Amino acid sequence: MAAEIQPKPLTRKPILLQRVEGSQEVVNMAVIVPKEEGVISVSEDRTVRVWLKRDSGQYWPSIYHAMPSPCSCMSFNPETRRLSIGLDNGTISEFLLSEDYNKMTPVKNYQAHQSRVTMILFVLELEWVLSTGQDKQFAWHCSESGQRLGGYRTSAVASGLQFDVETRHVFIGDHSGQVTILKLEQENCTLVTTFRGHTGGVTALCWDPVQRVLFSGSSDHSVIMWDIGGRKGTAIELQGHNDKVQALSYAQHTRQLISCGGDGGIVVWNMDVERQETPEWLDSDSCQKCDQPFFWNFKQMWDSKKIGLRQHHCRKCGKAVCGKCSSKRSSIPLMGFEFEVRVCDSCHEAITDEERAPTATFHDSKHNIVHVHFDATRGWLLTSGTDKVIKLWDMTPVVS
Repeated sequence: MAAEIQPKPLTRKPILLQRVEGSQEVVNMAVIVPKEEGVISVSEDRTVRVWLKRDSGQYWPSIYHAMPSPCSCMSFNPETRRLSIGLDNGTISEFLLSEDYNKMTPVKNYQAHQSRVTMILFVLELEWVLSTGQDKQFAWHCSESGQRLGGYRTSAVASGLQFDVETRHVFIGDHSGQVTILKLEQENCTLVTTFRGHTGGVTALCWDPVQRVLFSGSSDHSVIMWDIGGRKGTAIELQGHNDKVQALSYAQHTRQLISCGGDGGIVVWNMDVERQETPEWLDSDSCQKCDQPFFWNFKQMWDSKKIGLRQHHCRKCGKAVCGKCSSKRSSIPLMGFEFEVRVCDSCHEAITDEERAPTATFHDSKHNIVHVHFDATRGWLLTSGTDKVIKLWDMTPVVS
């Protein structure tokens, strides 16, 4: 049974600037228009909408465009105002938005997948459109010619996609919990490596090209930070949600990670601290503190005439312990445990108040978040929910 999160009282919290309503179905993605008081959204109701702030202070659609199939995802490039929209039928439709964001002109369609498009990335530097679909295919196309350049079959349906321009590495997270790294060339790709750390499927990825770390969110309620650049295989676990992690965003200038989940939680993690890896859980047939046998250790139970006990593990040292030797609970924020977890009695004694100081803040968005977009320039966060509502938040009180 998962430990219950007990968020600490907060004096600083995000400020809700706007609720944008009007979609008939789930808004699968929405982004803030840079340097404008505007939002672009795509929805399961087949609509693409560009919302601009009016004199009344409310956001109203300046563009309302119906697509032939439900809109599953999108990628918007502010420099070129190019909008790429993934559809449920496997097509990627590309549009060009006018300077005043009052008109969208069709450019081309890519027959990218056999079924629903799950993620899109437009890479301006290479003129590539990267995408994943429910057909378990990763594909990339030339945005100039529309030609398909190559593809790769993933082990399961992909739900996370990130790209590093410098190395041309693409990161793909899928429903099996695997992360795949590919090296892309103009017309072929090479498998670099695959790795797993989650017990559930990967639901979101976020790449920091400066620190060269990859963040993965999962249906197992956790976030893992993978140190790709360090080449040591370091993986730091972050536990801060009561439901699956749905979306991630990273504020490079403050080194803070924003994770959002199905529990409505917005968690802001301070990544500018020296974090520790969680230990591997040790195997033992008896408690590594008091030597009482565990219930499957029949020989020791018979020899010592003692009843076998249930096995637990200390989250700090990883030792196999009985319930009596691990009766205490503690938060271990530097290990990613912001809420109280089981620790052995000796570790509980050793953990200082300073080590219990929180490294994350918890906030309630009051809707089941499916996607987020962070505008670092203004400190604004956009959350899209299953309640068909888009919420615009001022995060400067907590991300600074």
